[in-house]
Formats: sequence, C-alpha cells, structure tokens
Amino acid sequence: MQRKGTILTVAALSLLTLAGCGSQSSSSNNGGKYAAKQVLNWTESSELATTDLAQATDTLSFNVLQNTQEGLYRLNSKGTPAKALATSTKVTNGGKTYTFNLRHGVKWSNGDPVTAKDFVYSWQRTVNPKTASQDAFYLFQVKNAEAVNKGQKSLSALGIKATGKYTLTVNLTKPVSYFKKLLAWPLFYPVNQNAVNKYGKKYGTSSDTTVYNGPYRLTKWNGTSKSWTLAKNKTYWDKKAVHLTKINEQVTESTTTSYNLYNAKKVDETLLSGQQIKNNKNSKDFVKRLPTGSQRLDFNEKKVSAFKNVNVRKAFSLAINRTQLVNDVLQDGSVASKGFVPAGMGNNPKTGEAFNQEASVKSAVSYNLKQAKALLAKGLKQTGDQKLNVTLSVSDTDSSKQTAEFLQSALEKLPNVTITIKTVPYVQLITQQNNSNYELTLAGWQSVFADPINFLDVFEANSSYNTTGWKNSTYDQLLDEAENVYGNQPEKRWAKLVAAEKVLMNNQGTIPLYQAAKSQLLRSNVKSVVYNPAGVPYDWKTTYIAK
Repeated sequence: MQRKGTILTVAALSLLTLAGCGSQSSSSNNGGKYAAKQVLNWTESSELATTDLAQATDTLSFNVLQNTQEGLYRLNSKGTPAKALATSTKVTNGGKTYTFNLRHGVKWSNGDPVTAKDFVYSWQRTVNPKTASQDAFYLFQVKNAEAVNKGQKSLSALGIKATGKYTLTVNLTKPVSYFKKLLAWPLFYPVNQNAVNKYGKKYGTSSDTTVYNGPYRLTKWNGTSKSWTLAKNKTYWDKKAVHLTKINEQVTESTTTSYNLYNAKKVDETLLSGQQIKNNKNSKDFVKRLPTGSQRLDFNEKKVSAFKNVNVRKAFSLAINRTQLVNDVLQDGSVASKGFVPAGMGNNPKTGEAFNQEASVKSAVSYNLKQAKALLAKGLKQTGDQKLNVTLSVSDTDSSKQTAEFLQSALEKLPNVTITIKTVPYVQLITQQNNSNYELTLAGWQSVFADPINFLDVFEANSSYNTTGWKNSTYDQLLDEAENVYGNQPEKRWAKLVAAEKVLMNNQGTIPLYQAAKSQLLRSNVKSVVYNPAGVPYDWKTTYIAK
C-alpha cells in the first residue's frame, strides 16, 4: 500500500497548542509596533530527541526542524502551502510529475549553497535502508521509493532528480492531491551532505552537529540538555521577515513549574492543567485549541500473549470510563474519543458528516464494567491464563502520570488483573515503543494533514509504527483499496476508510482514550504565531513581541 504521512507523538507529550495569531506575511515597516527586546521564552513538556529529519518521529523534534530548516513550501496561517525555496512549480504527467524551480542565493549556515542536489540527497538518505528511518514510508508515493527502501533498487532509482543546479524534478507513483502539503513538512526538506559527511553518526545529535537553512539556528543543545535556544539565522534568505532575535525553550515536565515561571514573568507561555485552567479561563492570555492528535492505550501482543485474544482487549477497553478521565482527572478540555481517528480529520465528501462521527463504533469506546468482567473471564478461559500482571509504560509528564494512575485504578477493578506503572523520560519511552519494548503503553498520534489515512495507516500490518503485533488482512485490504484503487473517487475512498476504522475498533486493535486539548497562557503581546492544528504546530518565522 502507498501510505500517507503521519507524525508520532508519544502520549502527546510534545503537543502544545495555541491560537494562530496574525498571518505569516510580515512587513519591515510596521510603524514602531515592535518591542525593543525581541526574545520569546517558551516551555516544553519533553526533551528534544533529534534534529536529524530522517530520525525524527515526535512533534517537538519536527517543530524545531520546522523553525530551523526550510523546504520547498511553508504552510501559511490558513494551512495552505506557500512558496519557500520553490519559486515556481509545474505539475505534468497527469499529476505524477512535479518540476520545481528553486530560489537562488540561499545558503546553509556553514556557507554552502542550497541546491537541488540537497533535496535529492535528503530523500535518498531517508529511504536508504541503512539509515533505518522509521519515517521512510512517507516517501513511498515517490517512484521506486519502496523498492529502494527494501534494498531492491539503487538509491539513484528514486524518483527525484536534480535536473539543474536550481531545478528539481519529482516523479510519483500516482497523483497525490495533497503532495504540496507534505512538501511543507520537514521530512521532505533538504539536508546538507557535507555536514552529514563531517559529523557522521553524530549528525543531528546536538546543535553543533547540525547545519541550518531556516529562520533560526539551534544553539545551546548538547543532545540531552533540558534547555536550548533558537537564534535568528543571519544567513536565512528571508531574514527580513524574522523579528525575534532568539527563542529560549525550557523543559518543565510539570505544569506547576512552568506556571510558576510564567507568573514570575520568566517565560511567555505555559501549559495549564486542572485547577490552573479553571483559575485562568477569563485571562486575556488564556488560549485553548484541540489539535488533531489522539491518545490511546496500546497492547503489545508480542509481549503478552493474552492480548492476542479479542475478548481480553475488549474487556480492558470497557473497563475504562473515558468521560470520567477527561472531566475529573485531566480537567483540561480534552474530549473522550469516539474512535481511533479524532475530530477534525475530514468530512464525508457527499453528506458532510465528520469522519469520527460516521465511523464510530460505540462499543469500542464505551464504559461497562459488568460486561468487561464477563468478557475478561471468557477471554482468560480461552487463553488459559489465570491472571494478568501487566506493566504500563508511560512518560514522566503530569498528564501521562495522571492518566496512568487512572487507568491502573480502572483496570484493576477487573478480577485477577494487576497493573504496574513504569515511568520513564519521554525520549526513552519513544525508543522503547519503537523497539516494541513494552506490555501496555500510552501512545499518541498527530496528523500531518487532515485526512483519516494519516491515522489509519498506523495499524497497517507492515507499518513501521505498528509495534503492537495486531494485524488484520481485511483492514489492510480496505486501506489498500482506498489509496490505490479509489484514490481519485472521493466517495468510494471515504467508504473504504470508514469501513477500515470500524474493523480496527470492532477488533479493539487499540484502545482510544481522548483527543488532547491544550490550554495554555500566552502573553498577549506575543504576536503572529502561525499555528497548525493538523501537523507541526508552531511556525515562529514571523512571530514578534509587541510594545
């Protein structure tokens, strides 16, 4: 199947949300509206994992890449691809061939020119099986990408060519209506080969082992530090549009810490939770958004054989009261899930009905402890297990720990079930999940753009992100037909996607929990933040501090 892009955000730990203030366009003559000091101080709930776009899997890493690198396009405040390094684009061959003319005179931070070859090298590097990029499948719509990634064809066979120093030609396997939106995602950005050759395996592991061609340069990050700075990139081609001199980012796993820093005027933004939200709803600085990211509980059928039984999986799901979780525990405006695909991911092309409404399987997200106990008894009889002692792996952030404790209490109401919580740092949890090193885990997913396929292909049998062991041939066939048979027939494609979601939920391949709202305080004099709820959240290119 030719799969479409999604972004993993484990337990939504790096998903911050805020309103899109202002537009992406900027004028250098704004009548003295700028404060003398153009410094933004921001908090993050998790550590930065990498600045190597071929290795990034989480939203925070992509957010840093978004602001330190530049691709063919950037999304504007309306989520529409706007020209960045591409000055013109010609689409031919029935929508399968793209020819890009690139901006001249653009430099990397090491002084090298940015040319078409940098895109070719970047894409080849990502699909190269030696790179072991978990995101390589996102490029499979490019001609021969899948075969190259499987080692069946050489890198030179990939359907991207530098047909001139500043001319780039891309051939796809089929028309992809949202291809330009994907090109605005950092995975499709160029990479400087000289830097990779120089730093080798250390490339992207610190601010000093990465080079930049975007609005900012990453500084003061040693690979594990809990703070870093994005400094204005003086070699950026559009530096006149960049007003901030630097963005200081600081990791605060607890909203109590970041909230105190905000009140002490040491930071300009903080996430809020529980009582903090209630206390600040009427503040002029209060902002709330609902990004297209969902939180779920994943079973590892490869570690716990009982999880291969559908009745056991359904029992676990029915034991969880999602409404109680969002209303009484999280208390942050998060919404109980109606299914795996969250709200905001598209509407029926004929009826206009939202996907998460049309595809909802009520029994897969309902609470019924009596039925849960009966199904568990039935499932354990089928598996031959007397009891289940399971470890739940989560990150060390407030929301994850709160959710874990709630789940522990809920699941231990099932007879003969014991849940042990294992709390680990965010980056470590990503590694464990990627390696399928867990029994139960809190996982999250954030879309690249608003289409159900961005979520559904996570659980395809051969997905690099499906580490659970759950497989279903009917599910795989429905997704294959949606993308490769009915790609140009919107209504039929939609029906296949709806059917696939229902297969996943009727089989309880995962346990959807909630769509995470992100409430925060952002100082009202921070202007022109471009926010994208369906992908990489923040573009600070044109952000400024007002007087």
